[in-house]
Amino acid sequence: MRKIILVLAILPAFAASWSQKKSISYEQAFKGAASNIVQALPGFGKWTDNTHYTEIRKDAADGQVKTFLVDAVSGNSSVYTASEVKTAGTQPVIYDAINVTLSPDKQWAAYTKKDHNLYVMELSSKKETALTKDGSETILNGYASWVYYEEILGRQSRYRAFWWSPDSKSIAWMRFDDSPVPVFPIYWSNGQHGYLENQRYPKAGDKNPEVKVGITNVQSQQTVWADFNASDDQYFGMPYWTPQGQLWVQWLNRGQDHYYLYNVNTANGSKSVVYEEQQSTWIDLDDNDRIEFLESGKGFILKSDKTGWRHLYLYDITGKLVNALTSGEYTAGDITAIDEKAKLVYFTARKENSARWDLYSVSFDGKKLSRLSKGDYSYSGMNFSPDKKYFLTSYSNATTPNVSVLMDNKGKLIRETGNSKGSAFDTYDLPRRQLVRVKSTDGLFDLPVLITYPVHFDSTKKYPVLVSIYGGPNAGTVYDTWRMTGPDIWWAQEGLVQVAFDNRSSGHFGKKGMNYIHRQLGKYEIEDFMACGKWLKQQPWVAENKLCITGGSFGGYMTCMALTYGADVFDYGIANSSVTDWQLYDSHYTERFMDQPAENPDGYKNTAVMTYASKYKGLLRITHGTSDDNVHMQNTMQLINVLEDQKKHFELMIYPGERHGVGGAKGNFSRTESYAFYYKYLLGKEMPDMFWK
Repeated sequence: MRKIILVLAILPAFAASWSQKKSISYEQAFKGAASNIVQALPGFGKWTDNTHYTEIRKDAADGQVKTFLVDAVSGNSSVYTASEVKTAGTQPVIYDAINVTLSPDKQWAAYTKKDHNLYVMELSSKKETALTKDGSETILNGYASWVYYEEILGRQSRYRAFWWSPDSKSIAWMRFDDSPVPVFPIYWSNGQHGYLENQRYPKAGDKNPEVKVGITNVQSQQTVWADFNASDDQYFGMPYWTPQGQLWVQWLNRGQDHYYLYNVNTANGSKSVVYEEQQSTWIDLDDNDRIEFLESGKGFILKSDKTGWRHLYLYDITGKLVNALTSGEYTAGDITAIDEKAKLVYFTARKENSARWDLYSVSFDGKKLSRLSKGDYSYSGMNFSPDKKYFLTSYSNATTPNVSVLMDNKGKLIRETGNSKGSAFDTYDLPRRQLVRVKSTDGLFDLPVLITYPVHFDSTKKYPVLVSIYGGPNAGTVYDTWRMTGPDIWWAQEGLVQVAFDNRSSGHFGKKGMNYIHRQLGKYEIEDFMACGKWLKQQPWVAENKLCITGGSFGGYMTCMALTYGADVFDYGIANSSVTDWQLYDSHYTERFMDQPAENPDGYKNTAVMTYASKYKGLLRITHGTSDDNVHMQNTMQLINVLEDQKKHFELMIYPGERHGVGGAKGNFSRTESYAFYYKYLLGKEMPDMFWK
């Protein structure tokens, strides 16, 4: 592995006097009062032709937000008039409809209703037709079962499980039978007697919903079923319609290590293999941009991490591999444009530094790889002109606010289009940030650690440390990008060192790093976090016994592990909505990494928080919403049951009726209670009264 080390000298103590700069106020930090430290970048709308695009920004003349038409090269702009805006294909308002989705020709709308049936409406006549009629509490047509919504189709689907064909004549959809799925009761305390919300939720090892894939002709209402056995233990990913109108269906076995991409004949449901992949650990099915088709329909580009790093592969339309477009020990990211005429693919990658995204182009033969982005920055939001000659993007790093620019397809900077550095940026005392790398205990990985130092940092003084983490697979939080919120600045003013760090499975080290966690989800992650925590405690500016860690969901699990498994390193923790035993979480996510409980009993035992409850010391605050339908409060109840039996002192905060993430008034209360925790146990002083007002 090519190791990228970025270790800067620890910031020196500042000698004499500090520059006379302003501090952020409570209202600016927590109530949204203007500070003008940063400002919004112009919002990109669309390219109207090869040399003009629209952007949304304030009009300097009257301060109103408007849409402007911009000449790309010169930057000259004028207000984009209403007559230039297309109004065709307006989304219809249909009573009781869920996920209204227009057909590509804008002549039809498809949607589901509360009866869990799939409908279409012909917009010209307003005629509604039910494509299914067997919807019920357990039969869901075109509406995803919970585990598919959460783990496969994704929350952005909003439970939608139907997809229009390119010619607008057919709809592919999924039919879910939830009857085999166990019911989990969620208790609501409302009213005199309370009530139960019964959720069909497959926990690790449980029966999953039975799924069928149908293709329905909207004119005849005839359905063809894809040739799969619904009772098989299997998963289906989001299907793809090819440019020629073929339906490709993603299939994964229950063990999640054998993947097929099938071409399904829409006339009779028969299937043929387009692509097959096996791995010794797992294959992600929730990568809904796994495939990008060439506009000509002659081929497609597939993403796969089968080598230990995610890379791009070019195939012809029959599924024959043409060649790998990228290779090496780095992660290829999003495909942002494909230029078939020039035979070039434009994409993002974490190649120069795993904490940054750069922009690249590569030729169809995979031989001409070129970095388009410049400098020590991370880039995002690439938007190409139709002819692929220009693109808009923005860049930043830990110390540089976002700058938006126009570049050409050779990587030449044409002009700056916006800067988020506000008018008052230089008038405030802002904290310094630093990215360092810490060696893992086994010496195999240089773990990224991002430090935000207190304002007026003095390395001869001692400071408490607040670590915010998530820790889940391929979900790192340490990037060399600009991020400085009002609360970040406030806590730096108050004297907190704020830290984020990532483990080997975070994505910095590709699938190669993630494979370590197979069948032991949580073990290497907490050990990597402990290595970072030990490094922090070795720094002369870290106060003794003042290392606090906090996170939610998987981050809550990591926090609970930190105060038990890692109790010799971490002193305080706030764990929100935490998994405490992987047997209590859903089938698809958990088994991807752990296999089923019957297949890996030792792995489940060795990664459960309760196994290490006897090691608990320090102080842990545990919070949970009583109606959490993702990580059930059952997780917290089982943990506190063990802690109480072992006479361990902890704090508990319960939020009645709240789901996975506490919002509204209770969310405000939860944040305030966390702030009080920081003041009391880390800063050692009273929290200002204004926090309670």
